Amino acid sequence: MATTSTMGEMWTQIGSRLASIMFVWAIFQQFFPRYLRDYLERFGGKLAALAYPYVHISFHEFNGDGLRRSQAYAAIETYLGATSAARARRLRADVTKDSSSIVFAIADSEEVTDDFRGARLWWASFKKTPPSHAISLYSNSDEKRYYKLTFHRRHRDLVVGEYLKHVLEQGKAIAVKNRQRKLYTNSGGGGGGGLFKRGPWSHVVFEHPATFDTIAMESKKKEEIIKDLINFSKTKDYYAKIGKAWKRGYLLYGPPGTGKSTMIAAMANLLGYDVFDLELTAVSDNTQLRKLLIETSSKSIIVIEDIDCSLDLTGQRKKKKKKKETENDEEGKDPVGKMAKEEESQKESKVTLSGLLNFIDGIWSACGGEKIIVFTTNHVEKLDPALIRRGRMDKHIELSYCGFEAFMVLAKNYLDVDGHELFGEIRRLLGETEMTPADVAENLMPKSPEEDATSCLERLVEALEEKRKEDEAGKEKGQAAKIREEIREEEKKGSAEGEGLGIGEVEDN
Repeated sequence: MATTSTMGEMWTQIGSRLASIMFVWAIFQQFFPRYLRDYLERFGGKLAALAYPYVHISFHEFNGDGLRRSQAYAAIETYLGATSAARARRLRADVTKDSSSIVFAIADSEEVTDDFRGARLWWASFKKTPPSHAISLYSNSDEKRYYKLTFHRRHRDLVVGEYLKHVLEQGKAIAVKNRQRKLYTNSGGGGGGGLFKRGPWSHVVFEHPATFDTIAMESKKKEEIIKDLINFSKTKDYYAKIGKAWKRGYLLYGPPGTGKSTMIAAMANLLGYDVFDLELTAVSDNTQLRKLLIETSSKSIIVIEDIDCSLDLTGQRKKKKKKKETENDEEGKDPVGKMAKEEESQKESKVTLSGLLNFIDGIWSACGGEKIIVFTTNHVEKLDPALIRRGRMDKHIELSYCGFEAFMVLAKNYLDVDGHELFGEIRRLLGETEMTPADVAENLMPKSPEEDATSCLERLVEALEEKRKEDEAGKEKGQAAKIREEIREEEKKGSAEGEGLGIGEVEDN
């Protein structure tokens, strides 16, 4: 009974004191001037700051409308999962839709520390679940997650000015590195065949295994390309400084089978970029071409293969003029054929050279940033000079026939050999004939599990000998044809001189 009485008296005293405090506060609000109240509140805030000198910043998972996930929250989650996974006691693990590996995040109510330029900072993850009767738009599970950053007030400028920018940039970079890269195409097929639609682009997972280590190329040239690519990926501030869009153009040219497509895959794997394979013949006009460009993402390679075969970009005016003359001649003669030709004309792409040039380096080309544009061609001499000038195609890379150094790479890849008694003969033959890396690789590939390296190298020697004989025979035929052509030209010239002499004699008589 005594204990119960004591507890009752204690609660009575607490209630009385709370009532007194509320009464005093009401008097203060009613009779003290506004400026005096503001002064006292600021003074009280300073006293509180002296006792507790820490600042808190909250980052909520969803924006104000509750429908879009905050990019800042996602970047912080990725950053903390990568940098604090080793220190946190409790983690959440998941495989997200666009990630190629397991993604970690610190668990709810977990706190981790981070150090930045001598400043100690604390990150904590929280989750709020609203009452069961409340209706929330924040997520399907009605849970509101947020991160809280705590730091000493003397580090405010450092945190606001540099640290948060560092966290967001690192988080986005880590997300890009861990994402599942994709190969996009604009040639349809959005519903089936393993293709998934992303606006005007369809995509599949990019899984090409090519790397610069496996590319058959001279090591000096390979190192030059790698250095150029890495330098481009790290010069965002430099491009902004000189006032240029953060993009770079590469022209890959050479005979078929020299590894142009493989080079593109190696570039994508080196930088971790997506690949957008643009089929120009499937683009209706310049407007659609511009829309496709806008829908490409940063950190991507935009590829137009065999550009000399994609569209007749330089001869369109002549084609249109000739077509108009032909239609005028045939008007009224074959109405059915004319209708068929008109329907075929409507299906043809109306992309112009001007539209393509604007696509490469016009004002719209700056959308997104950090993009590489690659053209491939087997006949560089057929391309319009305006299309491949420096500034549009910044680096021209010739991929030619297989040399001995490129052969060494292929021998290591296909046969796992660094030396062999037949290497000397192969070096000589490669210097005397022209064979593409694709043909060399086909001869090196074992045709059965029992076939050894010697058999494959002997087959390559035979193929090189046959190719050398074919080349010599072709040269002889070419020389013979050239001699015959010269003889015909001389005969024509002599005939013309004889006819001229006869005419002159008649005139003299």
